[in-house]
Amino acid sequence: MSQPSASYSVTMRVSLDDATALASVSRAVSDAGGLVTALDVAEPIEGKMIVDLTCNASDDDHAERLKAAVDAVEGAAVKVMSDRTFLMHLGGTIGIAPKVTLKSRDDLSMAYTPGVARISQAIADDPSKVRNLTIKRNTVAVVTDGSAVLGLGNIGPEAALPVMEGKALLFKQFANVDAWPVCLATQDVDEIVRIVQCIAPVYGGINLEDISAPRCFEIEARLRDLLDIPVFHDDQHGTAIVVFAALINALRLVKKDITQVRVALLGVGAAGVAIAKLLMAEGVGDIVGVNSRGILDENDVRLDADRLWLAKNTNHQKIRGTIGDALRGADVFIGVSGPDLITEQEVASMAPHAIVFALANPSPEIDPAIARRHATIVATGRSDEPNQINNVLAFPGIFRGLLDAGASRVTEEVELAAAHAIADIVHDSELSVEYIIPTVFNPRVSKAVAEAVERVARAH
Repeated sequence: MSQPSASYSVTMRVSLDDATALASVSRAVSDAGGLVTALDVAEPIEGKMIVDLTCNASDDDHAERLKAAVDAVEGAAVKVMSDRTFLMHLGGTIGIAPKVTLKSRDDLSMAYTPGVARISQAIADDPSKVRNLTIKRNTVAVVTDGSAVLGLGNIGPEAALPVMEGKALLFKQFANVDAWPVCLATQDVDEIVRIVQCIAPVYGGINLEDISAPRCFEIEARLRDLLDIPVFHDDQHGTAIVVFAALINALRLVKKDITQVRVALLGVGAAGVAIAKLLMAEGVGDIVGVNSRGILDENDVRLDADRLWLAKNTNHQKIRGTIGDALRGADVFIGVSGPDLITEQEVASMAPHAIVFALANPSPEIDPAIARRHATIVATGRSDEPNQINNVLAFPGIFRGLLDAGASRVTEEVELAAAHAIADIVHDSELSVEYIIPTVFNPRVSKAVAEAVERVARAH
């Protein structure tokens, strides 16, 4: 069973015959594998002591078992249990707020008709004014077709909406960017490209999200050619940027030169291809890409254009076989694939002072505790493990910098600048095997990334 998590946080309203049952209730949750995070005493009802017991479970079934465990305590009865994650999402997690106040008829006549007509005419006369005179200068569309949502897969636009709301919330929270979900009821590449092209006048940037490969590559490439605003597929480039930032610091710690290391890359979908290309741009020694069929082979007629390019431009030693063969003697493992796909023996076969980034979420390619028996540095995508590789470190600051620069494109130079800015947050005195990457709540990250991106975007 996985560890208790706030994503399965529940609050039970518990009636107690008397206060002596409090300790037994908390112990019951702990014995059942839960984690008590809060215990609040409410007003008594009919002579009973009433408490609100908040605890973390590992999944829905576990939450029900925690409820049953509390109910089984003598003198205790669970009246109702609420799922705190569902409560947070009631009515959605975002909204809009006005930036000006309307207190008088004069205010109304300037914000709306007739005064607003002057603004529209000014933009009609000079379209470049739209960036300064409308929300365009600070607004990003978070676009998805719901085809590759988190670990859930192709769940469609409605089910994808809570995730896109969350993305918009992170944009606002970490970089004061006004983002809005655009969930499309089509998975046709031509339709998606045309729809985004048609709505682009409103936005200063397009964040593509959770669109399955290989369609995501074509959609991004075509939109970048069509639009005069930045288009950024976060699942590709955001992941690659944060992985590279973490690798910069991991290599600093183990004193290895990026141009000399060999990387075993398991998973060559959208994220894997982007990671490989960014590492290659910075001169990584070699990469051995592995998919579900084994090490990429340039003679495999089933490879699409992106994976064929990867097969032809990596794996200098022409290693063949499985992920185990790729890992033997490798300095770095990067996994963006699925759970439990590498073994302890395979990690043990890596080069001394190995680095393991097991990023499949929520269950990584190998249990981090097992990986740490042999690897010097281990990172995951999980928030309950040290060294979390999280795209939140990248995309808010990247778009903040692009918007502030009035940029029209996302370049490789922008991505590299963002990665180095993230890495530089961790000073030499702070660097350790459990701290190679800043946390998402470090207030310096978004600002540093934004400044680095803006500087590079303006220069190009």
